[in-house]
Amino acid sequence: MSAEVLDGKRIAKEIQAEIKQRVATFVETHHFAPALAAVLVGDDPASQVYVRNKERACERAGIKSQLHRMPADSTTDEVLEKVRQLNEDPEVSGILVQLPLPREVDTQVVLDAVSPLKDVDAFHPRNVGLISQGRPQFLPCTPHGIIQMLKRYQIHTQGKNVVIVGRSDIVGKPMALMLANRDIGLGPEMANATVTICHSQTSDLGAVTQQADILIAAIGQPKFITGDMVKLGAVVVDVGINRTDDGLVGDVDYNDVVPVASYVTPVPGGVGPLTVTMLLENTLSAAGLQLAAVGS
Repeated sequence: MSAEVLDGKRIAKEIQAEIKQRVATFVETHHFAPALAAVLVGDDPASQVYVRNKERACERAGIKSQLHRMPADSTTDEVLEKVRQLNEDPEVSGILVQLPLPREVDTQVVLDAVSPLKDVDAFHPRNVGLISQGRPQFLPCTPHGIIQMLKRYQIHTQGKNVVIVGRSDIVGKPMALMLANRDIGLGPEMANATVTICHSQTSDLGAVTQQADILIAAIGQPKFITGDMVKLGAVVVDVGINRTDDGLVGDVDYNDVVPVASYVTPVPGGVGPLTVTMLLENTLSAAGLQLAAVGS
């Protein structure tokens, strides 16, 4: 067996083309374009690359983008003031606070301050709560991108055993909530999974991952998932992006897993492009929600 590659880059292009058409219709109808405002605190090189990629994606889709740079020594109060200004700006549809923030800034306080109607990362407690109830306002970008990719490859999660390695608030936890629900708006076949979350305290991790029909790795450890941890014929989704002396690698030992899995995502070119794409989706949705709120 040799795994088929899940081409996230190709799927992202397809979805972005669809979003571009919907944005054009939105602009024609409402006479303004959705706008995404990014807040970048400090000069972290990786964060600057991510923000630049998001700006380019917005431009391709016809979405306006703003970049608000703040010095690395900004205080929590100063970042909160910037968020407050963007919350009140009617021309801003979505707000992205680029993580990680400097250590001196209280990340949770800042994320909680973003208006739930402009929270296109779906980090606000209100939006997380709506996801847990199966009635999301926005879906978190990386988990949503993963489900979109599986859907377009006709890999259904309904009735499957899904093991998620990693319990972060950005990927692991929301991914589990979405897959365990009856339906999150993408069809019941893309939910209704039996979900297990693994983490640093999981006993005999390999024995758990070997039970997975779909294995999602999101732990930030290079080449951690090896072939002997994967069930024969499993679908393996690698969320990790790790910079090593050998270049970018994922959390999955790709060459070791390919002979065992049925499908596997590459790094780069797998999940990453879909994360940016779902940010565009949420920005367009946010613009519509804000219009509806004003109308009501």
